[in-house]
Amino acid sequence: MNKFSIAIDGPAGAGKSTIAKRLAKKLGCTYIDTGAMYRAVGLYCIWQHVDYRDEAKVEEVIFSLKIDLDTEGERQIIYLNGRDISQAIRTDEVAAAASKVATYKEVREVLVKAQRQMQSEKSVVMDGRDIGTVVMPDATLKIFLTASVDERAKRRFEEYCKRGLTVSMVELTKDIMDRDYQDTHREISPLKKAIDAIEVDTTALSIDEIVDKIMILMEKA
Repeated sequence: MNKFSIAIDGPAGAGKSTIAKRLAKKLGCTYIDTGAMYRAVGLYCIWQHVDYRDEAKVEEVIFSLKIDLDTEGERQIIYLNGRDISQAIRTDEVAAAASKVATYKEVREVLVKAQRQMQSEKSVVMDGRDIGTVVMPDATLKIFLTASVDERAKRRFEEYCKRGLTVSMVELTKDIMDRDYQDTHREISPLKKAIDAIEVDTTALSIDEIVDKIMILMEKA
């Protein structure tokens, strides 16, 4: 197969990362978690006591970051300035910071440039919120994953429980609704379905069913 690219967009909790990882493994290509890259910026701000709500301060430090991605089996490893932060970025605090810094023009320009460079070098499956509309408008296949708010909150709840964390379904549901609003209403690169993207509702589907469905779409692309 010639070099290809698959863009997977959708709201928080729709299953983007899980599906993208499975697809990349099945297709023998590279998975790129763009959300993790924004989380890395948010984590850096938290660690360095940089107010991530202050756009000017975040843009001052964005060039101090070196973000690298590597794959180990099905696990993607995220490095920030040489340090493995794969687990450290998976907190609500970092998610909130990531959602905020992702609205900043300079941050997006730096990370989108890096993401496009990755696409130019190899076949990729890339997930995020503006992949099909901004990062890879020329992607071989564009998928927009959706799921009900309740289903997405349930998935997050189960994910946190597996990690031994105590969370509230009410708070998770509210967090997801807040993220949806912020992601779809931000001025720069808001979350939206690309005109030529194929929507896949994951609410009632298993991971294998979703992957199989996208594989069939890829064969037709």
